[in-house]
Amino acid sequence: MQHLLKYLPSTDTALGEKKIAFVPTMGALHQGHISLVKEAKSLAEQVVMSIFVNPTQFESVEDLAKYPRTLKTDIQLAEAAGVDVLWTPDVSEIYPDKYKLIDAGELGRIYEGHTRAGHFDGVLTVVNRLFEIVKPDYAIFGEKDFQQLFLIREFSKRAHSGIEVISGRTIREDSGLAMSSRNVRLSPDETNSALVISRALEIGSKKQSYAEIKSSVLAELTTEIDFKLDYFAIVNPKSLLEVDQSHIGPVQLLLAGWVGSVRLIDNFAAVIEPEGRGN
Repeated sequence: MQHLLKYLPSTDTALGEKKIAFVPTMGALHQGHISLVKEAKSLAEQVVMSIFVNPTQFESVEDLAKYPRTLKTDIQLAEAAGVDVLWTPDVSEIYPDKYKLIDAGELGRIYEGHTRAGHFDGVLTVVNRLFEIVKPDYAIFGEKDFQQLFLIREFSKRAHSGIEVISGRTIREDSGLAMSSRNVRLSPDETNSALVISRALEIGSKKQSYAEIKSSVLAELTTEIDFKLDYFAIVNPKSLLEVDQSHIGPVQLLLAGWVGSVRLIDNFAAVIEPEGRGN
């Protein structure tokens, strides 16, 4: 594995003309990231991973400072997973003296974007820079942040049509909790409280009407007093917009909230059946 600190993977002659699958990360790697590497290895001859804690997507300096940084362990995990090039740029490499934030639009200002103002502007800005520099054939992102995946995919179609954005399924602990770099900040009691998120979504995903999905998820969330709901939305996966009781077909259940000072997100797929077809 090549560990590139101060120069760009796209200028490294060892990459040659081989197809590149790119796994952008902010480090603090876990098995969810490793699953993306496995997907990348099935797609291309060279796997490039970046580790860059992007300052433009954090709401505050305090939140940025809290983000876990475990580079030594990350290097070991990336090498064991078969990453060919690990790139750890600094801020000056990604953001030159003059750069302009990309506007994520109205879809970037709902759900996560409503609570975290400007978050997706920062996400699309860094993705754009990473794509410009690495120039991959494929880029792999996890499904855990469904809104982020949706926005990146739509942005890539417009600005980087030669890059195919691939989704990787959400990897979960045995308990059902979605793996996240933020999980390390949870105490044992908080980890137990956080299980209500996946539990509620799984219950909702098994229902077959809009009303049943909504009521069952919200009811389950009330069983955990240490969980504070931010939002729960039932959305059309093709538009990211909320559906209503007239919708029939696939939906995505998006949920976010706090356990202690840690904010967690998750999502499940579900299908709303025509009335009379459910159990």
